[in-house]
Amino acid sequence: MTISGFILKNAFRNKRRAALCVLSVAASLALFVTLLVILDFFVNPPEDIGASLRIAVRNKVSIAAPLPVRQRATILKLPGVEAVTSLTYFGGNYKGEENTYFAQFGIEPDQLVAVFGEAKIPHEQLQAWIADRTSCIVGADTAKKYALKPGDKFPLVGVLYPIDLDLTVAGIYQGTTDDRNVFFHQKYLDELLGDPGTVGMWWVKARSAEEVPGAIDRINAAFANTSAEVLAETERAFQLDFISMMANVKVLISSICAVVVFALALVSASTMSMAIRERLRELSVLKALGFRRHELFAFILAESFGLSVVGLLLGGGGTALFFAATDFSSLSGGFLPASLAVTPRILGLAALVAVGLGVVSSLAPALSVARLSVVEGLKTLD
Repeated sequence: MTISGFILKNAFRNKRRAALCVLSVAASLALFVTLLVILDFFVNPPEDIGASLRIAVRNKVSIAAPLPVRQRATILKLPGVEAVTSLTYFGGNYKGEENTYFAQFGIEPDQLVAVFGEAKIPHEQLQAWIADRTSCIVGADTAKKYALKPGDKFPLVGVLYPIDLDLTVAGIYQGTTDDRNVFFHQKYLDELLGDPGTVGMWWVKARSAEEVPGAIDRINAAFANTSAEVLAETERAFQLDFISMMANVKVLISSICAVVVFALALVSASTMSMAIRERLRELSVLKALGFRRHELFAFILAESFGLSVVGLLLGGGGTALFFAATDFSSLSGGFLPASLAVTPRILGLAALVAVGLGVVSSLAPALSVARLSVVEGLKTLD
């Protein structure tokens, strides 16, 4: 019998225990990978092609505080600024839903393509939207979920505002990192609110990536020491600031990952200890035949490592295939985007955990065998 055959035979001598160990490792690593994917989604949100040129401008006091409409003309005159549009979050519910999963924004329709150029919409639908102030455009994911098409009614019941929107779908867009949102006329919202003269925030497109830092400084300086000071930042910085409000979620997910790894280490170590304890007499015979301690340790390590790798292939590989084939927008009720990716970094971390498990779970049995004398080992029963 070869060395590899000997190790393989020992690893699966008790097939039920080996199968349970592999399945435990696979299930735990699947959960570990899933949590890391969700954490990566929150910490590193996807970016659009034009994200490097966009600047988010919000009230310096709070993102919930509005900004005066008069700021638009000032921003548009600043060097380095190519286009500006308002973006006001409505936060309504669709068709009596208690928690509508998509966001709705008031925007200046003729500036959509100028600022958010990656949003692709047929020209005739865009023009129909611009021409009708009570119309809206719907993201492809939302249109698919509710089976919407141009011409359909799209009522939104106000939650943050004491008004309802009676909208008509003018078109369907796609191509952004989040094709769930709904955009409608800022003027329609203003009319229903009695023309308050405010917007939620401004989104600015710079002429080039090199001019973004200068444009940010000029926007902040333009409204410094005014009644409505602003905080201008890149789209990426705005996303990270928004996500930082969910710091507890990040801590929670990280803590669960640590608990999963700890529990997995206990399961693997217990399995290997039981397996080696049943074979102390055989290992003593190997010692008597001339096998040295480091060689016996290599046998145990290879056995433990092999079980962990099989669990990694089933858990990590299976999870990666699951993520690639699943529509998470439908599965999560719209909380998550349609697709989430298991990145090479996440698979690498899972592999590192599996390798660590193989090493850690073999240490205690190996030390036990190393301390055991041949005579004591031969006295034990298999």
